[in-house]
Amino acid sequence: MIRPLFISGLVSTLTLGSFAFAQDPAPEEGYGWAEKNSVIGSEFMISAANPVAVQAGYDILEKGGTAADAMIAVQLVLNLVEPQSSGIGGGAFMLYWDASTGDLVTFDARETAPASATPERFLDENGEKIPFVPSATGGQSVGVPGILRLMEISHNLYGKLPWSDLFSSAIDTAENGFEVSPRMANSLQSTMSRNFPLDVFPEAKEYFFNQDGSPLKAGFLLKNPEFANTLRVLADRGADAFYTGPIAEDIVAAVAATSSVENNITLQDMADYRVKIRPAVCADYRGYDVCGMGPPTSGGLTVGQILGMLDNFDVKSMGWSPEFAHTYSEAAKLAYADRSLYMADSDYVEVPIKGLLDKSYLADRAKLIDQEKASEKRKAGEPPYQESALNLAPSQNPGRPGTSHIVILDRYGNALSMTTTIETFFGSRVFVRGFLLNNELTDFDRAPKDGDRLVANRVEGGKRPRSSMSPTIVMKDGKPYFLVGSPGGSRIINYVAKTIIAVLDWDMDPQDAIETGHFLHRNGSTLDVEQGTSAESFTDALTAKGHEVSARDLNSGLHAILIKDGQMIGAADPRREGVAMGR
Repeated sequence: MIRPLFISGLVSTLTLGSFAFAQDPAPEEGYGWAEKNSVIGSEFMISAANPVAVQAGYDILEKGGTAADAMIAVQLVLNLVEPQSSGIGGGAFMLYWDASTGDLVTFDARETAPASATPERFLDENGEKIPFVPSATGGQSVGVPGILRLMEISHNLYGKLPWSDLFSSAIDTAENGFEVSPRMANSLQSTMSRNFPLDVFPEAKEYFFNQDGSPLKAGFLLKNPEFANTLRVLADRGADAFYTGPIAEDIVAAVAATSSVENNITLQDMADYRVKIRPAVCADYRGYDVCGMGPPTSGGLTVGQILGMLDNFDVKSMGWSPEFAHTYSEAAKLAYADRSLYMADSDYVEVPIKGLLDKSYLADRAKLIDQEKASEKRKAGEPPYQESALNLAPSQNPGRPGTSHIVILDRYGNALSMTTTIETFFGSRVFVRGFLLNNELTDFDRAPKDGDRLVANRVEGGKRPRSSMSPTIVMKDGKPYFLVGSPGGSRIINYVAKTIIAVLDWDMDPQDAIETGHFLHRNGSTLDVEQGTSAESFTDALTAKGHEVSARDLNSGLHAILIKDGQMIGAADPRREGVAMGR
């Protein structure tokens, strides 16, 4: 049994071998991915989204730092080298295994809505939902950031090296400059071709664009002295310097100046922010405890539901095949239907956590799966303990990518799996003090009700928007066995669940598991398969079962570490720029 740790002084809440594949799922080749191999270590291991950031974390681990210490160094550098995905203007969910106590601790550093926010925040004067782009760009979309408080709490609980030392790499990188990566350059270019502008905000334009108005290219040496100065203040004064004083004042002012609505973040909102310690959500799968975050993210519950349903099928003998893709997708439909209706911030909505993971309930849901025929769009089930949710309306918010993932094992046996985000790529576009602010409030449902029925994930003052982030630690015999997570918006759940199956059921090396082509379903109209990979070859067989199949780019960013036979095996997704490093 995995037991969460409750720490006084923080806000805490309690809510209830080799295998022969049908088709070879060997690592995909020839699709423009960078060639990557598993990294083997015995002392420590780290995998994250950019080599510069990973090096910063590696250096901390080499100096004797803990996983918590290394996370801080990595996150600060990611703010510079991967600003489209995460940074100190955003939030995170983190699982931490404390080897000294045997406790799995889960931290909710999700952004919060302003205390004065109302459910009608994203409705126009006619009561109609404002389109996504005008909702997401500007101060009206910004929630109170949580990542700095998470860094501080993690360091207070688990750190070994001095707080200020963890800022050195990021300060040096900001001052001396770094080369804009191809992924960052492509993300900047994409803002020119989409109706989602970045260059209309003067501060962001000055930093991310050339004087002629063109976006920065790969290889450009980019410096950020303003961010270096911000980091010096934080290194000296701690997280309080972010949530009170001049930095907080600048954040509040920038939000107000760019917002299209009232009731925005105040200095009181900033000062009142707290990280929450919540119980881990653990699902039994093939004798493993698959542990993730509970609400306000839907990740842990939905991954657990998919696995719980598939536990009733012989997934191992299916192997990498259209049969498995079909069965998996049907389970995902059912899980996403429950996600849509029931899952939101459990401080505001009574989420039937125990019922959603009840083995009998999931076995009954699994009986709805016809292995020969695709179902229509699924409706939510009626799990035990769900009476209070009977009058809710399903969510219509798909969730959007703009996220990163970090996994770390240190020399002391501590393990960390953290998904960090500013929501949509480049967040709200509001740039202050050298960093971007999130647009997390658009992770709420912009329409608060359907007819007379309220949506669980509606905007409310102080509430945390629902997420799909799925940081996961799989436990075996009471200890960490597999750490995994990914960016990818509402697709994250599918990326993580399928990778867990590949490792646990098919005994795959984590790098091979990550590199298998993706297929996924979110209970919409299509079963998506990853174009240009062997998953696309399943199209005819899946179509014959009645699926509407769509081949598309499924750009996960999985990072993983497997602890097996005395070794740490690190892996990073070739679809992005991340790397694993260990010793």
